[in-house]
Amino acid sequence: MSSSRSIAAAATVLLMIVFFMPCLCSAASFVHSYWLLDHPEGSTRYRLTISTAPSLYEHYLSRNHNLPQYDFAAFVTPNVLEPIAEDLWNIYGDEENFANGVLMILHQIPYNESDRRFPVETIVENQGDCDTFSYVAASIMMAGGLDVVLLYYEDERHMNVGVGLSQSPHDARSTAHYFSFEGQNYYVAECTGGNWQEGWRVGECPEEFESASAAVVTLEDCEQESPGQVSSSYDSPTSSSISLILSSMYVVRGSRVLISGSLSPPRSHRNITVYVRSDSSWRLLKVFVTDENGMYSSAWEPSSAGVYQIRASWSGDSEYASAESNVCTLVVTVNNRLVVVVVAAMVLGVVMVAVLLARESKSMIEAQPE
Repeated sequence: MSSSRSIAAAATVLLMIVFFMPCLCSAASFVHSYWLLDHPEGSTRYRLTISTAPSLYEHYLSRNHNLPQYDFAAFVTPNVLEPIAEDLWNIYGDEENFANGVLMILHQIPYNESDRRFPVETIVENQGDCDTFSYVAASIMMAGGLDVVLLYYEDERHMNVGVGLSQSPHDARSTAHYFSFEGQNYYVAECTGGNWQEGWRVGECPEEFESASAAVVTLEDCEQESPGQVSSSYDSPTSSSISLILSSMYVVRGSRVLISGSLSPPRSHRNITVYVRSDSSWRLLKVFVTDENGMYSSAWEPSSAGVYQIRASWSGDSEYASAESNVCTLVVTVNNRLVVVVVAAMVLGVVMVAVLLARESKSMIEAQPE
């Protein structure tokens, strides 16, 4: 009896969630902080905090990683890491110091052999190896306007970054190493190493690679746009929230559903990225822009019948951390009759479970001894 009662209770909860509470709770952002010095020999410290929305991370997780072996540029994503570059320029006055600041960040991420990953994945998972670190470094440097390439040492199975500077690095503690390509000297920037304060600087090359040859990989084929961005700040960003509301839980194919919501605290002219999935992978649906009151809305017409999950994401800014909305479910049917059938079936299911619980409760009362 207790078993059937438990099953009935579980079924009731499930039906109530599906029918009356179609929106699931939002997930917390991924937050990591890194120390920076104002100069490789400097003493002033800054603490940079990077926040990544779960939907942005899952977007890159679902991307195709099985690209051609030498298609390294596809893993360089400058736009998504642009806020980091903007903050680095707030404390660095030239390209060499900027590049060394990027290396300080990478030297604080634990080294662990891994498959190819996009920079957002490396930052969120807080681990990587020579190539994944190089993708992160190249992305931030490109976002900051630097001329960079990837340097691939095929025989040594190693990768680092080449930084195009107009003159030899001033802060290199040894003879500066570089590769010349199309009239430009690209100075070696080694991204591995665990000592961020005394780690490799631009122009310094690990001894085992000093005499090695490397292929110069240009990055004109890198990712040009991203569905969102990480947020970056030297202060502890204030938490924010974002809502998502659907005008209907059920629509007929060919009909539109209004997607709306708001940022709290209100922030105007902010990009809101809305994702949708009908299987295991999230994909970009649309980028909204908030109005003067921090609100956004737009109609969407699903192209096919099915069950969709929808959520909104805000990347945050220098004052507020990124935020994720609740996940809302939308059922799209081929005609109105199916909508009626679905709703009626769910109502009937709730009623039947309620009746079953009532009978179980009555039986238990009658079975108790006087």
